[in-house]
Amino acid sequence: MVDVTAKSVTQRSAVAHAFVKMSPRVLDAVRKLTNPKGDPLEVARIAGISAAKRTSEWIPLCHPLPLSYIDVRPSVCKNGVEISTRVTAAAQTGVEMEALVAAAAAALTVYDMCKALDKSIEIAQLYLVEKTGGKSGDYRRNSGRRKNKRVQ
Repeated sequence: MVDVTAKSVTQRSAVAHAFVKMSPRVLDAVRKLTNPKGDPLEVARIAGISAAKRTSEWIPLCHPLPLSYIDVRPSVCKNGVEISTRVTAAAQTGVEMEALVAAAAAALTVYDMCKALDKSIEIAQLYLVEKTGGKSGDYRRNSGRRKNKRVQ
């Protein structure tokens, strides 16, 4: 692990994104809550929150951090489920990995919840959207990427 003893505690935040691409048939089951395992969006939300809190157990050289806020928002889009996560903490190191782990765990959970309907579901577009705080300053991903169309 990197020694962060001399670093100041500052307010940190990070936003991450993931996308779970699925067939219209599976997406219909997600929308209508007819999935055999239950509601994949709510289970994914809880899985992402739980995973963010345990990031240092997932990623060997990450510091365990006192997270003050975790938000995981899966939403149905035209061809899958878009996942957005936000994590904040007052800490000596950033929370990017916590946001990314939350997004990855939520995406994997959507896959697990829906795999009985279709094994060809794809997890894609896992990336950091933005981060604030810390010595390296703020970061915002170039918004040139195509957004997935949300549907109700």
